[in-house]
Amino acid sequence: MSFQNTISFARELDSKDPLRRFRNKFFIPRHNGKDCIYLTGNSLGLQAKTTSQYVQQELDDWATMGVEAHFKEKNPWMPYHESFPKLLSKIVGCKETEVVVMNQLTVNLHLLMVTFYRPTKMRYKIICEAKAFPSDQYAFESQVKYHGFDPAGAVIEISPKEGEHTIRTDDILSAIQQHGESIALILFGGVNYYTGQVFDMSAITEAAQRAGAFCGFDLAHAAGNVELKMHEWNVDFACWCSYKYLNSGPGGVGGVYIHEKHATNTHLPRFAGWWGYTKETRFKMEKGFEAIPTAEGWQISNAPVLSLAAHKASLDIFEEAGIDNLHEKRKLLSGYLHYLLNDINSRQAEKVLEIITPADEKERGCQVSMLMLKRGKEIFNELTNQGVIADWREPNVIRVAPVPLYNSFEDVWRFGDILHSLID
Repeated sequence: MSFQNTISFARELDSKDPLRRFRNKFFIPRHNGKDCIYLTGNSLGLQAKTTSQYVQQELDDWATMGVEAHFKEKNPWMPYHESFPKLLSKIVGCKETEVVVMNQLTVNLHLLMVTFYRPTKMRYKIICEAKAFPSDQYAFESQVKYHGFDPAGAVIEISPKEGEHTIRTDDILSAIQQHGESIALILFGGVNYYTGQVFDMSAITEAAQRAGAFCGFDLAHAAGNVELKMHEWNVDFACWCSYKYLNSGPGGVGGVYIHEKHATNTHLPRFAGWWGYTKETRFKMEKGFEAIPTAEGWQISNAPVLSLAAHKASLDIFEEAGIDNLHEKRKLLSGYLHYLLNDINSRQAEKVLEIITPADEKERGCQVSMLMLKRGKEIFNELTNQGVIADWREPNVIRVAPVPLYNSFEDVWRFGDILHSLID
């Protein structure tokens, strides 16, 4: 598409947008009596207007039924979590038996590493991206130490080449080949939180398994954002949070994917709990753990129903909108933002910002990260003062993420217009 840097063009795109009505399904924060330009769905998604209704239903059932609400009323709590695999399998690209909602992201990451990081004297290394999200880094470090290895030699970080901001797939594959039989696990973010780079998960998985290692992904910035085909790509496992692109509230319940070749293996090591026990005999309360032969077998505790209710309010909107439709709009929104930022740069006597998110739409999602070459924090603060909710990352990066469910093309244009005026 040939873009134009005018508000009339942005409004024309909005008028043709088949998803434009979904914006009205969310609360937009206000600034000086007007809707904010909210571009931080990559950090915390907006609240669906139906969220309070979904949560209130469970509060009402609790009030009127007490413990009996586990089995009665509109949405019995006992099987409440069982409605989620159908919704999430489309977003993650997997079979319904391969996905489960439980805990939070880093808790799930540790639980999955119990199964998929089982180092030996010869095979003990973890390969990950440099500048992975800190929580992932701490998980790798602590797991390696727990098994008696030194993180300095056991955690191998792949960095961009000198003068570049993103990591080349060839460098990842070369590192896998180089470390070969010493690798126990390869674990990347599906989308790097800092640059917004989408990694080639299919190629990384294939190379990892060829080397005899397990391969997993932290999909915190990928789930609900980019196209995922976890089962088709043969990924061993993945986990994610639900409060970013999945709009399920601060600290919302996390999710887990486990390929069926592992999920059906009830003898795999794991930390066991009551809710992962075979449903047919769970209430006999007997000794000896018998795992459910699906991803549910990794559950430990019963489902947090109030958090799940908020999660479902958003996922029902995803179902209505259609994940393929959202991907199409996301590509246009992100492409338009790239165009506007490049247009701003072209009008300056000297370059004032650098887009560090890949230009190739296959290597980016909603997020666009800008390296500010001048007055970065000053410009970011003034954006906030003018009603733009964006995100600052040290030392000098502004992250913005127009989300297809509730952001408009006019949002993107207005952001670019304000940014241009501040730079001038």
